[in-house]
Amino acid sequence: MGLGDVSKRIIIGRKLRSSQLGETLLPKRIALPVFASDALSSVAYAPDEVFIMLSLAGASAYVWSWKIALAVALVMLTVVASYRQTVHAYPSGGGDYEVASVNLGSNAGVTVASALLVDYVLTVAVSISSGAQNAGAALPFVRGHEALYACILVVVLAAMNLRGVRESGTFFAVPTYGFMLAILGMCAWGALRAFHGELPDVESAKYVIQPRSDYEGTITSIALVALLARAFSSGCAALTGIEAISNGVPAFKKPKSKNAATTLLLLGVIAITMMISVILLAKAMHLRFVDPNDLDRLRGPDGGPLPGGYDQHTVIAQIARGVFDNFDPGFYFVVGVTGIILVLAANTAFNGFPVLGSILAKDGFLPRQLGSRGDRLAYSNGIVILALFAMVLIVAFDAEVTRLIQLYIVGVFVSFNLSQLGMIRHWTRHLKEETDPAERRRMLRSRAINTFGLAMTAVVFVVVLLTKFLAGAWIAILAMGTFFMIMKSIRRHYDSVGAELEVDADDQILPTRVHAMVLVSKVHKPTMRALAYAKASRPNVLEAVMVATDPAERDRIVDQWDRRAIDVPLKILDSPYREVIRPIVDYAKAIRVAQPRGVVAVFIPEYVVGRWWEQLLHNQTALRLKTRLLFTPGVMVISVPYQLRSSRIGEERAARQDEQVVAGRAFGNWSTGLDEDFD
Repeated sequence: MGLGDVSKRIIIGRKLRSSQLGETLLPKRIALPVFASDALSSVAYAPDEVFIMLSLAGASAYVWSWKIALAVALVMLTVVASYRQTVHAYPSGGGDYEVASVNLGSNAGVTVASALLVDYVLTVAVSISSGAQNAGAALPFVRGHEALYACILVVVLAAMNLRGVRESGTFFAVPTYGFMLAILGMCAWGALRAFHGELPDVESAKYVIQPRSDYEGTITSIALVALLARAFSSGCAALTGIEAISNGVPAFKKPKSKNAATTLLLLGVIAITMMISVILLAKAMHLRFVDPNDLDRLRGPDGGPLPGGYDQHTVIAQIARGVFDNFDPGFYFVVGVTGIILVLAANTAFNGFPVLGSILAKDGFLPRQLGSRGDRLAYSNGIVILALFAMVLIVAFDAEVTRLIQLYIVGVFVSFNLSQLGMIRHWTRHLKEETDPAERRRMLRSRAINTFGLAMTAVVFVVVLLTKFLAGAWIAILAMGTFFMIMKSIRRHYDSVGAELEVDADDQILPTRVHAMVLVSKVHKPTMRALAYAKASRPNVLEAVMVATDPAERDRIVDQWDRRAIDVPLKILDSPYREVIRPIVDYAKAIRVAQPRGVVAVFIPEYVVGRWWEQLLHNQTALRLKTRLLFTPGVMVISVPYQLRSSRIGEERAARQDEQVVAGRAFGNWSTGLDEDFD
């Protein structure tokens, strides 16, 4: 086993047989952290965005924070209820893409797929960048190099997912449950202290927020509505990741739909509880929070500038410092698991993107390689492509969350709306055929849920589009359009190739004759083997063909041909300009033109060598010739190998690799702590 194979086994573990696919399926306790980490982690930055938007009008606008939280919670509950209908109706894992394609047509399906692919990439970029920014606040060596460390984290996360969904899920379960415990525990302890009148203020409570110039004084009703709309659209970042479960139903243990629906409900309840609790606690502790790039609006108690080097901590960090003012381990636990969950939130995308990519590949909208499982039964190609796209985005935006967040959530609401519309059509179509009263009542209830969901998500989409378009959302929309055109082009190519390869009546007609030619450069063993093989194929015409670039060499070969009494005629193609490939191609084409219903079989002797540098010294003319002949209709190219002594080196190397496969699997078993019988 080579060094590369050993490294691969260490990083991703032993290979798994296709029959072991069932072993990688997830129970609910593992599926929750695998698919919900993105939605849950939004609690770490969605409240920040709400308070940043409201701060434009000063701290007095914070009175609206809990109302915005309730509005976001209502939308989230609606979306969760809607997707519970989806996972029951479409359990194959296509999610929004399948719903839109089946009920609204191919273009709608590709639109949804484009939006989801862009959103998955942004999920990784935003989550990892946020984690790197949090790490930079605590670790001096990260500060100023956030993009580099974010890319390293993407590579590590991709490697973990290449090991397979189940193993990566087990790894991510502990920090995800730790984050739930930290946030809910912090909020519960804060509520208890507030009940006893002991809840302290956060560190920023003593400061004053200077409203932005266009919000100074008494603002108009229109300006207030616009402000609340911006805050609401920023808070809706909490909804990202909900759709991942509908795309990942095949990864659940049976009963798949029921387990996925239960996990989705748990996700919604936990995420809503955490988000509302954080916002209520922040308001009760008199938080003052502004855009990190606009700290000049945050003033001291006397209205003067902030102290030099002031570092505005995140909302959760400020709450944790206040709630656990007498218990430092509690503060560090909350901040630590929050930083970890922001990194691991990208795991949702690493599970959703490859599955969606595999479905699109099977439907012909993406390269078919994305539909193949790797050694660990994960869609390895999709994982690698997602990591590459995310790293490009991180480097392009220098891992700045404030800039990346503006591109976020537009795509997910495109898919929300088309999915809800598709589900309405789904229930309407089935209601026309269903006669059982109980089943009709269930379908009518489901259609009502999806109708209400469409109304809610459509309103949110308009708000998000209006408030974020010029701030950067146009980039996400442009990316969706690009993905859409690429996928449609790929499908057109596959359709065109498929139509071209359809078998018709003419394809079953045998050629009238086969004109075989054996290429000769010398009279040696490879040439004699090629002549023997060509004779065994019994063509109608057989001749040896030589390109003469040197008269002396030509005469020598002709003399050898005659002395050995070779019973195959030797045809000489003169080449005054010393070209070898063109005369053969032209001669093959001429035969084809003379016999349009026949075929030309070109036998090319080739050396088989065992060392890489020997390949550079042989077969180069044969390689170029084959490349040219492959584009010539009616010409068949047959390589006739002749193994030189050094080929034994390559044969022995291949045999050693085959023998070490078993050892490699055993090593993989040891490295992963698993036992398995040898095949």
